[in-house]
Amino acid sequence: MTALVRSGVMKLTLQFQTPSPSLSLFSSSLSITKTPSPPSFFSFRHPLSHSSNASKTPTTNPLPSSSFESQLFIPPGIEPDEVDDSTVLPSSNIAVGPYAGDSRIKDVQFVKSSARARDCPKDDLPEFAVLGRSNVGKSSLINSLVRKKEIALTSKKPGKTQLINHFLVNKSWYLVDLPGYGFAKAPEAAKTDWSSFTKGYFLNRSTLVAVLLLIDASVPPQKVDLDCANWLGRNNIPITFVFTKCDKMKVAKGKRPDENIRDFQELIRQNYKQHPPWIMTSSVTGMGRDELLLHMSQLRNYWDQ
Repeated sequence: MTALVRSGVMKLTLQFQTPSPSLSLFSSSLSITKTPSPPSFFSFRHPLSHSSNASKTPTTNPLPSSSFESQLFIPPGIEPDEVDDSTVLPSSNIAVGPYAGDSRIKDVQFVKSSARARDCPKDDLPEFAVLGRSNVGKSSLINSLVRKKEIALTSKKPGKTQLINHFLVNKSWYLVDLPGYGFAKAPEAAKTDWSSFTKGYFLNRSTLVAVLLLIDASVPPQKVDLDCANWLGRNNIPITFVFTKCDKMKVAKGKRPDENIRDFQELIRQNYKQHPPWIMTSSVTGMGRDELLLHMSQLRNYWDQ
């Protein structure tokens, strides 16, 4: 782990283990200003059994803690030896630190849709980008977070979102709905557009706090998701894995969500020395909603310092 300070901006770079041939070596960085204490990632195996003091209890029971022994994400302002079960969010690897604040969404407004990264809002407010495979439940998660039906367009036809959509939350930060990727039936032109303007957004958006990379927990790990995570990491874009559809039960020939998540995490652990933050959610039951917003609040509040 290396920390570089240049002109008041601290960039934390985490070097990952040499990956298998299927994934390239990459690093993840968090760029922020005025750093009272650097962010840290503490690597140790920790069974995620939680007390009710961490945050509100999810609306569904969390999966067995024995399924989730993982490296923790420790945010700024808290030391590794201060972390215990009561400071880790349920069904996640995310510790809560002093920068966690009021995470309630009181107001949300659609601002604009942009066909090009340079057309996005230029008011320098922090933002979180929501990204994932088509049909991963991206629009449903956004609607669940803001608790407004159809604030983000949902469709039975994956691949419908083809613009960068900005939603202003509490008049102070943005939630950004990005086009889905990996939809096999999308026209080739749409796939090309995703590659050009969405990647351009990531590479040039200085106000981006983190990408919420949505992973469908109802299906086995997908190569396209690993490739996306790899590309983001290679380009020093911080991510949080948000596992969706965690309320789904086992189907005839499939696995339970906890089994699929465990398989995905095993692939990540094989390749990376530090695991990015991750959290389990369900737009149907509301599982993980409050916890995800609390995680976003501490990242945003630190970014604002």
